[in-house]
Amino acid sequence: MSQMPQQAALSKCPSCAEPVESGDLFCGACGYDLSVVPAPPQDRPTLTMTGSAAPGDEAPWPAPEPAGSGGPPAAHVPADLPGTDSGGNPLPGHEPEPDPDPDRSAASGVRFDRPAEPDEYPLQAPDPRLAPGVAASADPADPADPADPADPAQPAQVCVACRAGRVDSDGYCENCGHAQPRERDHVERESGPVAAVSDRGLRHHRNEDAFAVGHTALPDGTPALVAIVCDGVSSATRPDDASLAASQAAGDSLLAALPRGTHPQAAMHEAIVAAAQAVNALAEEPETAREHAPHQNAPACTIVGAVVTSGLLVVGWVGDSRVYWVPTDRGAPPARLTEDDSWAAQMVAAGLMSEAEAYADERAHAITGWLGADAYELEPHTACFKPDRPGAVVVCTDGLWNYAETAGEMCEVVPPDAASRPLHAARVLVGHALDGGGHDNVTVALVPFPVPPQGAGSA
Repeated sequence: MSQMPQQAALSKCPSCAEPVESGDLFCGACGYDLSVVPAPPQDRPTLTMTGSAAPGDEAPWPAPEPAGSGGPPAAHVPADLPGTDSGGNPLPGHEPEPDPDPDRSAASGVRFDRPAEPDEYPLQAPDPRLAPGVAASADPADPADPADPADPAQPAQVCVACRAGRVDSDGYCENCGHAQPRERDHVERESGPVAAVSDRGLRHHRNEDAFAVGHTALPDGTPALVAIVCDGVSSATRPDDASLAASQAAGDSLLAALPRGTHPQAAMHEAIVAAAQAVNALAEEPETAREHAPHQNAPACTIVGAVVTSGLLVVGWVGDSRVYWVPTDRGAPPARLTEDDSWAAQMVAAGLMSEAEAYADERAHAITGWLGADAYELEPHTACFKPDRPGAVVVCTDGLWNYAETAGEMCEVVPPDAASRPLHAARVLVGHALDGGGHDNVTVALVPFPVPPQGAGSA
């Protein structure tokens, strides 16, 4: 899963990944027509969802931090949705500014998310050092892991199958040999009124997704909800570590920046950068660690997140995990708020294929943007929306949206009371993916909009 370059800077065939020379029209290895590979579409200025909010109607916001604080450049938008920008000002229907450097390569190739070969992983226990509301698993190599079987102060784990044998450090029962479920096989978390569920699915041997959920407050006491979802790239090494590191770093960054008064859109940009740095750090191994697997590429994952506070919905992403808006009033239209960094999305954007044709192609899920040391460059997308009615924000990996791809299909499977019972709704959505076949890991976070009164939450 390397990024897709501009056509003039294509370095690898998007079909077979063989190197190609600048100016080649066809791949010398497989004959793929390189002229059909479009340049990545430019992001458009951020617009909100309905256009009903007039200047002055919005709730007060903390001022963005001074220039140079690491905030994003121009805002991005994933779809043509009329409205206002993150400051509440009407946006004219202008075109995006041209790229000042059109010859700049946007990527170094296309990464295909192929399943890794099965192997064994030890049990992983929750890390008590994590902040409340952040869901993840502990680093199995951490000697302070509270579930370390070598620690005599910890009681022995009992087998879930025979209920008699002790579980060894390899995750198998010493009595009956039954493999024990890993902590990340199924994870559920709530933090205030936001909730998330992650499941290994029915076909994968481990869960390579991870998430972080949390709630905090702005300096004026206004509540803020945070949800981050990451999907490890199976064709990379240690994809589960990548998604875990990214979700923890992004969640921690948001929960630290928002109380300081950082504008939510700038905070989301900074969180994605922090997540990328955390994933990049996983590739910093001594050369001796790579001797046994010299051809493995760097750990990698996608990321998508949402922040809800004071009438504003901010989303950010890199990759093909998505955010959907589902209004409580099902008479109002739902919307998909993100635009995939994928081969299929680029084909549709270039007008070369219909959406149905592109996503039916075997190359559809070749992603063109991700977090990882082998990504050509990091280009976080962020967008601000101002829904004019209550609803639920669905933050999910493709393990869910493969079974409810359009906004209308997602709206049909989201329970009507999702905003008031987010954990229940997340469970229902994971169940929908499992009932559909569960071919991938499934992770979904539910964030109500607007923030409900204090004390409201799942039942």
